[in-house]
Amino acid sequence: MTHLDGPVLANGAVPKHVQLRAILLERVETTLAPHAAIPPERKLMTKYGVSRSTVREAIRQLVDEGVLYRIQGKGTFVAGERVQSDLHLASFTEDMRRRGLVPATVVMGSRLIDAPLEVRAALGLRAGAQVQQVERLRLAGGIPMAFERGYYPTGLLPDLGSQDLTRSLYATFATEYGLRIDHAEQTAWAETANAELAEPLGIDVGVPLLVFLRTSSAGSTPVEHVTSWYRGDRYQIHMTLDLNHEL
Repeated sequence: MTHLDGPVLANGAVPKHVQLRAILLERVETTLAPHAAIPPERKLMTKYGVSRSTVREAIRQLVDEGVLYRIQGKGTFVAGERVQSDLHLASFTEDMRRRGLVPATVVMGSRLIDAPLEVRAALGLRAGAQVQQVERLRLAGGIPMAFERGYYPTGLLPDLGSQDLTRSLYATFATEYGLRIDHAEQTAWAETANAELAEPLGIDVGVPLLVFLRTSSAGSTPVEHVTSWYRGDRYQIHMTLDLNHEL
């Protein structure tokens, strides 16, 4: 149910989009459940006697604050709690299941390409070596969580493109190729979503993303070089820090 009660907003010292933002925020905090849809723009315009630009500005602010999130073509919804990762070595599938969420994967593309220079350096490949490039959309509880683009050496993983790429790749490496991922080097940073990432993730261009670049190995053998773009409104990381007494 998406009914919101409230008077037509009046002109005054407080801008209408600020008034509407406060009304929506109150309903999120007191009435609407996580992942419930808020009313469409036209209903809010009629209910509160405001323009489309006023509605969009109020919603935009709440989306930027992580209170709401958009799914293109479906609407705007109340955000749930962010999924928290403790920065341990695990596949996305394992990570989501550990948190009681149902993981799912949509394969967006898979093809053989000549390894780019950065990938060759990370995987220890020679010039001209080929890799399988795999692009996947990762979902948790039916909601897009991350988009990933990975590169995998064909010498170690022949015919990877014919495997079931919707399952955990770490499980596939172990069962089909005898390669158990036991080490990874990872770097994280923040950036904003461009159009290429915004569309599959169901967010607006410019929304913050948390990015991880990981090179994973089995023993001393690099197996995977992957970049994952996580929605900033759906994911957070946790770290425990201790004082280094040698400093």
